[in-house]
Amino acid sequence: MELVFSTGDCARCFRSLLVVLVCLIVLVCTDRDYYSLLGVSKEASSREIRQAFKKLALKLHPDKNQNDPNAHENFLKINRAYEVLKDEDLRKKYDKYGEKGLEDQQQGGRYESWNFYRYDFGIYDDDPEIITLDRGEFDAAVNSGELWFVNFYSPRCSHCHELAPTWREFAKEMDGVIRIGAVNCGDNRMLCRIKGINSYPSLYVFKTGMQPVKYYGDRSKESLKNFAMQYVTSTVTELWAGNFVNAIETSFASGVGWLITFCAERGDCLSYQTRLKLAGMLEGLVNVGWMDCGTQGELCDNLDISSSTTAYFPPGATLNNKEKGGVLFLNSLDAREIYQEVMKHLPDFEIISAASLEDRLAHHRWLIFFQFGEGDKSSVQEFKKLNFLLKDEHIQVGKFDCISSPTICNKLYVYQPCLAVFKGKGTDDYEIHHGKKILYDIVAFAKESVNSHVITLGPQNFPDKEKEPWLVDFFAPWCPPCRALLPELRKASKHLYGQLKFGTLDCTVHEGLCNMHNIRAYPTTVVFNQSDVHEYEGHHSAEQILEFIEDLRNPSVVSLTPETFIELVKRRKRDETWMVDFYAPWCGPCQALMPEWKKMARLLNGLISVGSVDCQRYYSFCQQESIRGYPEIRLFPQKSNTAQQYYSYNGWHRDSYSMRAWALGYLPQVSVDLTPQSFIEKVLNGKDHWVIDFYAPWCGPCQNFAPEFEILARTMKGKVKAGKVNCQAYAQTCQTADIRAYPTVKFYPYQGAKKNVLGELLDSRDAKGIANLLNEKLEAIRSKRKKSRNKVRI
Repeated sequence: MELVFSTGDCARCFRSLLVVLVCLIVLVCTDRDYYSLLGVSKEASSREIRQAFKKLALKLHPDKNQNDPNAHENFLKINRAYEVLKDEDLRKKYDKYGEKGLEDQQQGGRYESWNFYRYDFGIYDDDPEIITLDRGEFDAAVNSGELWFVNFYSPRCSHCHELAPTWREFAKEMDGVIRIGAVNCGDNRMLCRIKGINSYPSLYVFKTGMQPVKYYGDRSKESLKNFAMQYVTSTVTELWAGNFVNAIETSFASGVGWLITFCAERGDCLSYQTRLKLAGMLEGLVNVGWMDCGTQGELCDNLDISSSTTAYFPPGATLNNKEKGGVLFLNSLDAREIYQEVMKHLPDFEIISAASLEDRLAHHRWLIFFQFGEGDKSSVQEFKKLNFLLKDEHIQVGKFDCISSPTICNKLYVYQPCLAVFKGKGTDDYEIHHGKKILYDIVAFAKESVNSHVITLGPQNFPDKEKEPWLVDFFAPWCPPCRALLPELRKASKHLYGQLKFGTLDCTVHEGLCNMHNIRAYPTTVVFNQSDVHEYEGHHSAEQILEFIEDLRNPSVVSLTPETFIELVKRRKRDETWMVDFYAPWCGPCQALMPEWKKMARLLNGLISVGSVDCQRYYSFCQQESIRGYPEIRLFPQKSNTAQQYYSYNGWHRDSYSMRAWALGYLPQVSVDLTPQSFIEKVLNGKDHWVIDFYAPWCGPCQNFAPEFEILARTMKGKVKAGKVNCQAYAQTCQTADIRAYPTVKFYPYQGAKKNVLGELLDSRDAKGIANLLNEKLEAIRSKRKKSRNKVRI
């Protein structure tokens, strides 16, 4: 729904808080919200959203409803809902501002055929053994310490569909040994681009401390298994009389038992592959070995083993009395069954008493499972791997019962089963886990948390009139964008340690505190700097959070009053250019624009001054300037004899790069347009350094690069001259310079003689990157000249 205000309407809106609130309510209301359209809850995961959309797509697709005149329109609604909710950033904007916050990301009326949704969409969403990874969870998964084999695929790729049945069988075969993952590059283009995926399917093995390894073999299950097993570093030890007794006796000191396969003439013995799989599944928990009873008959007889069997010897097992010593004999030949049985017999985590909790947390890092009574099923057998996976970070794992010590749990704001990391500083410095209750997610959380500086907040430790600045993230655990933001906050906190404190506040627990700070959407991230409060509106990335903090320290946008607008903008110097955003704080699109506006200002630093005017505060002034809608973006160019006072930005895209490119087009050109004659005279025969942009007017990338080249020209002014050659008009010149693609940037340094027409290729389209390359080359030229002068003196 779109709201159009007349001048009178706007005046009444500004004068009446009630009307503004009503407007805000209308802004976030639609016929049916996107979650309802897909039939999912607000806490739905990306996988659940895909599954819900696929189910509706197969039912409502126009291909299957050709007699329904509304089929196309109805399908567009659910398609739009899916496109927004599957994207982390768009989902956050929608949750906060409704559809008005998405005006810059309108999608076309296109969708796929029914066959696409039936056969190609979400290939592995229904396979429990295959973990579909999204951008937000990929790094946490592959850096968890476990071994991963990941299939990067595209739903449109026929080879990907041919591989799918084999990949499913392979995943079942390797379940428990290796994590089998899948990344849909159709939904995660940025992730796949960052990982260098340029063909499908691309299969990679990932393990912490090891470079990713690409698989190039044939796509049979056996070949995939043989390749993957190379990276299972666990070993199976052959035992005999000389080392068997020692292995069992020393297990008590090490705390690690033995799973041993005895191979005799009678009965079936576990195969080598099964033993190796078990070694991988039980790595760090149990040693795996085997014994040939054909050569070690006396020892097997002493153990009363007459046929092939597998036995688990727990630490400190007694060989003389196997039953008393707790030896467990297993009759299965299935690796998964044996693994599950052994895991049941491994000891649970240490239960920490209330009396010792404070002291133990003050001297060591801990991952604590908070449970409520002995019947609490808050952990699963697989979690017993945590001690091994976290030992390199020196994190111990334990349990604490809140039923026996409710006062302590209340103090920590723990009211239901959960887990938390304590960072070795007692109960004051801790963070509660709000991610998935999956092993790899818990491992990633624990590793990130102990090495970062984010703590869990509550009424007792919430920053109130603190002298030190704080960044506080107000969130709800059920909110997927909130969970995606938490790892990025941890990354940012490491960069700002000692400068800014980080905390998180769970609004489902501390509703009153969130209401006090007028929190209306999740996540809401706020910086408190004594009496100043600044809300973060950027994307969920550590990089943008750091940019936001830097902008608070050194603001890139000037907040203009009517007086400063007249002084700085209207009476600007003749060679000065300004861009101004006229906005209203309550306006959803204005709020969505603000982080991009600040980023654009940083990109334009030194070239164009950037400001903003609050039209709610200065309503009369904005009326005088004929502001009729928000946001209104205007560029005030360098003063000339033309009557044009300003230019309004009417572009569809309001991202920082699009607005910057538009603004730079109004700056006077610094680079020189060269002809064949001037190219020879000034560039090849001249005594200046030159950087040349060879382009074609019809070339889209050339048009996009043109503003970058002008920034480069201004950046290098006085050091390197900048020129442009139109290869459509001067094809012979470009051919002589060996130009094979557009745009091509080349450097022509002057070193005392006529320059080579081929120049030096600069393989970048970023002004800052090219400037860095040029400065390096200039420094090398200076060093070379200095050495030459020194030789002459000698």
